Amino acid sequence: MNELIGRVFSFEKTTFPDSRELFGKLVSEGQSPKALMISCADSRIVPEQIMQAQPGELFVCRNAGNMVPPYATMNGGVTSTVEYAVMALGVRDIIVCGHSDCGAMKALSAPQLPEGMPNVVAWLRHGAAAESVVSSCSPKLGTDERVRAVSLQNVIVQIDHLRTHPSVATAIARGEMSLHGWFVDISAGMVLGLDGETGEFTPLREDTPLPVAVPARARAVIDAWSAAEAAE
Repeated sequence: MNELIGRVFSFEKTTFPDSRELFGKLVSEGQSPKALMISCADSRIVPEQIMQAQPGELFVCRNAGNMVPPYATMNGGVTSTVEYAVMALGVRDIIVCGHSDCGAMKALSAPQLPEGMPNVVAWLRHGAAAESVVSSCSPKLGTDERVRAVSLQNVIVQIDHLRTHPSVATAIARGEMSLHGWFVDISAGMVLGLDGETGEFTPLREDTPLPVAVPARARAVIDAWSAAEAAE
């Protein structure tokens, strides 16, 4: 803790004075983050570092396994964060970000879920579909390959859960929001993006289009339905 507290003093003495104008603007004008990132709480994954984001640019929600529970009326931290980001802050892009060597995915992939941690076990059930898909479709994978496969599939599952949230579904239907699925390979220093058309994760590269899991293009479907209803 002494080392961490020393960094707080460094922030007060160096970082803040160098960015005083930025912080002043954030206080006077409020925040306008460009995206919401839902990532794992793993200490090795720092969303702001990966995105090279400055204060005010990225809205972040972190939890074990980068889970997004399906929408329910009961209050929940992830649900509330998503709703606020979309409806109050007007965020137009949401990123679900998994990563390699994820402890939550290791637990989900293990023959038995951890004992003595009932809340962890209950939370991991939000990723049960990912484990089921991998077990059914690729039953012969080795341990490391299995964990990676479950981690990638979990990103897809959580995006599906995200689409059950009314604020997100509405924004997508209006053509105002895109959803992204990312996977950070820690050892390779590489970020993979989910292509919703192919279902594959490909490296993010400057010279290629950004892979998008769910593009903001559903407006045409709504318009077509409305036109058909009017014709009747």
